[in-house]
Parts: sequence; C-alpha cells; structure tokens
Amino acid sequence: MLKHVKHNSGNLNMDIEQKQAEHIDYFVKQASNLKGSALSNVVVEATSHPSLFAFSEILSVSNVLELEGTENSVFLDLLRMFAHGTWSEYKSVASRLPQLVPDQVLKLKQLTLLTLAETNKVLPYDTLMQELDVTNVRELEDFLINDCMYVVQFAAGRDLRPGQLGSMIQTLANWLCTSESLLVSIQEKIKWADTMSEVDKKHRKELDERVEEVKKTLSLKLVLWPTFMCDFIAWNLLFSVTRTSIHIVDMLVDVSYVVAEVTNCKQADVEFRGHEDVFSEHGGVMDFEEDRSRPKR
Repeated sequence: MLKHVKHNSGNLNMDIEQKQAEHIDYFVKQASNLKGSALSNVVVEATSHPSLFAFSEILSVSNVLELEGTENSVFLDLLRMFAHGTWSEYKSVASRLPQLVPDQVLKLKQLTLLTLAETNKVLPYDTLMQELDVTNVRELEDFLINDCMYVVQFAAGRDLRPGQLGSMIQTLANWLCTSESLLVSIQEKIKWADTMSEVDKKHRKELDERVEEVKKTLSLKLVLWPTFMCDFIAWNLLFSVTRTSIHIVDMLVDVSYVVAEVTNCKQADVEFRGHEDVFSEHGGVMDFEEDRSRPKR
C-alpha cells in the first residue's frame, strides 16, 4: 500500500522496510511458539496491523500449516485471504470465515486495491466502487486519499499467489529486456550528444578564428588609415602649392612682359622726342606757315 513519508526518502524507505521486516519477524516468532487455537490471536493481530502487508512468512510457519483440517482451519483460510485474496472474494465466503474487525476490513480493502493495480494501469471509479463495496464517489475518494496514499515515496507489495511465480518471472524478464533496450537507446543518445558537442566546439573555434581575423584586419586598417590620410593631405597640399607656383610664374611672366613693353614705349618716346628737337631748331625744317608767307621768286 502506498504510504506517506517525508523527504530523504532513501533513508525513510530503508526504515520502513526495516520495520516491515521487524514486524514479520515478530509474528513469525509468535506463531512458532503457539499452537492450535492460540494462533487465532496471532492471525487477527497480524491481519489488523496497519504497517504489515506481507503474510507469506507467517503462512510458512509449520505450526500455522498444522491448522489445516482442524477446527481452527478458518484462521489459516483467513490468513491466506489476506495474503492473496480480495474484499469481493472474502464477501463470497464470509459465512465460512471469522467476522472481520474494522481494522481488518480496512486492511483487506487496501490489499484489494494493490491487486487491482497489479493488472490495471487505469482504475475506473466504477470498478473501484464495485470491488471495494463503496456506495458513492466521495467515500471512495476519502478512502483513496486518507487510507491509501499521500506523498508517494514508498509502495508495499502483496504476497505471490500459488502458481503466480512463473508469471512474475516473465514480467521481470520483460522488464529487464525493456530496460536493456532503453539503456542502448540512452547510450546512443549520449553518443549523439557527444558528437553534436564536438561539432559545436569545432564550429565555435572556427567562428572565434574568423572573429580574430576580422579584428586584426580592422586593427590594420585603423593603423594604416592615418598614414593614408596624411599622404593624401600632403599630396593635395603639394598639388595646390604647385598650382599656386605655376600661377605665380605666369603672373611674373605677364609682369615681365608688361615691364618690357613699358620699357620699349619709353625708349620710343625718347627717340621721338629727340627727332622733335631736331626738327624744331632754327635752320632746320621750315615751318609750313612760314613757308607760305615767304615771297615767291
């Protein structure tokens, strides 16, 4: 039966199992020391105990087996009912078995739920209500919540029925096969994850290398850019100075030409003035008016 346990479930589970073993050992010793009708109290006490869910060890005690065929055999049958039976099975033979006390009724219904859970992954409410002899959903839910499970950290099992061992072995074999297949699948997933991790590392390395190359390229450009700009400015200045020098030379040539022209003009003027002096002297060239006034011969 599902039991309520707190955290640190590993240690608590060990404690619960240890207590189970202690309870079983206690009742086995009690059954071994008693005979006949005296065993009835041991059977009632064991089947009423809230923490005991396994009875095969008690059933294997020779003193208990000796109840078979005696007037006290009903207690042996009752113990077998709690080991392998269900509530509905008990009801069908209740007239031939001792009447149960409330703690025994609760225990047998809990064991019935375990049996139903063995073969059904989904337990419909209708099935549970019928098997547990519950009349309404509220009563069923109260039973499930309050008497069967809380925080699930530990689950009790039942004793194997006669002839059920082979089925249990097959179930465990199937579980083992499924576990091995699951393990192989997990290993393949781990291998795939490792491969993808290596691919990712390689991709990251290549990306980092490309980033470093880009950084170096940018750094080189930043270093060369000022030099390029200085050369560019220098060439512009040189070109401008050259153009200015050529313009100045052109201006000087023009000025020289003007000076030369002015000089030539001055020289021509001096020469002109010299001739003017010559022609204006007495005895020189006769004035036109003077020539007209002179009498003709």
